[in-house]
Amino acid sequence: MFQEEVKTIGGLRLHVIPTKKYKTNTLVLKMKAPLCEKDVTMRALVPYVLQNATERHPSMKALRTYLDELYGATLQVDLAKKGENHIITIRMDIANEKFLGDTSPLLREALTLFSDMLFRPFTEGDGFSVAIVEQEKRALKQKIQSLFDDKMRYAQHRLMEEMYKGSPYALDVHGKLEDVDSIDAKRLYEHYEHMLKHDEIDLYIVGDVMLAHVEHDVAERFSLEVRPPRSIATPTITIRTDVQEVVEKQDVKQGKLHLGYRTNTTYNDPDYDALQVWNGIFGGFAHSKLFINVREKASLAYYAASRIESHQGMMMVMAGIDPSKYERALEIIHAQAEAMRNGQFSDEEIVQTKAVIRNQLLETIDTARGMIEMSYHNVIATNQRPLQQWLEGIEKVTREDIVRVGKKIELDTIYFLTEKEGEKK
Repeated sequence: MFQEEVKTIGGLRLHVIPTKKYKTNTLVLKMKAPLCEKDVTMRALVPYVLQNATERHPSMKALRTYLDELYGATLQVDLAKKGENHIITIRMDIANEKFLGDTSPLLREALTLFSDMLFRPFTEGDGFSVAIVEQEKRALKQKIQSLFDDKMRYAQHRLMEEMYKGSPYALDVHGKLEDVDSIDAKRLYEHYEHMLKHDEIDLYIVGDVMLAHVEHDVAERFSLEVRPPRSIATPTITIRTDVQEVVEKQDVKQGKLHLGYRTNTTYNDPDYDALQVWNGIFGGFAHSKLFINVREKASLAYYAASRIESHQGMMMVMAGIDPSKYERALEIIHAQAEAMRNGQFSDEEIVQTKAVIRNQLLETIDTARGMIEMSYHNVIATNQRPLQQWLEGIEKVTREDIVRVGKKIELDTIYFLTEKEGEKK
């Protein structure tokens, strides 16, 4: 298990997770704001611009050379959505000086670099560098377009678009292709200043460190205005009377059948543990009903699995099928969901699923990144779920709990990406 020390410093929440497991320190900065159509594309561009250069290291080459000097420190940025939140992650791994012959204060240097990226990015005139912004706009367009080439991701995205039409969760984390060209360096910088004032900002430090040792260094480098706490967004739900079915035709050989369900249970709910076990038996693992019955026994799918979105209250079933097997695959998927609702699963399946979930959670906290992600669930949610409580909650789930939570799950949207008419089967 891991302990976490949390301290609010102005407009920043500092989380320190002390551990002697690693010879490196991991720093992760997370910036969170509600998903919003008008600014999602600008937000998606910001971290990629920030990681290019700072005032002190005014080019990508200068910044990367400096990271090499810090014993090969690594710097990455990432985007995610959790529930209806857009989350920017900036991550840095750096050697812990305690294990080096050198006495350089590497953690302090890393904090300074993070602070420079946030408060002293490389600018020209009254905006970001035009050359950097244009370069990153081209890269962002490629990221958005690459979604079309990865048909599994594309089908996932299209299912979300159809299921959550008109609501923030339909948006892709990288934003919208048609919005990229209109962004300029000045407007992007103004938006970034707005983010610094309004985003919820969390800084994680994982390694052989204590809060008392880093608190002063963080306070000195991160001067952020206090911001009023945001109310936790409740997911937007479109209530449908009928299941909507969307069929899209493209030049594909393998059909992508993706189903979206409303679970009516989120990370905040007492039933969340039971939902995890339900999903594990249904489609979450290699021993699950979908995998065995749709893929193995009926040989209907190249892959078949389900996963839950903890903060949105949705579950997705994904299957790659021969386009001609659409009706049969749907029939068997529906039959597995019905079997779950009727309690047609063995005690052995319950025990096996709980063991796999437990192992998964324990494996997650084996890495610094995993510990941070697990802790960050509690930033997004109103319900705090420490790991020990989570493990105990899974163990306590009964057959009745699993059946009860399953009765709340409703099919919302069926999305099928299939071949064009007249193509060879």
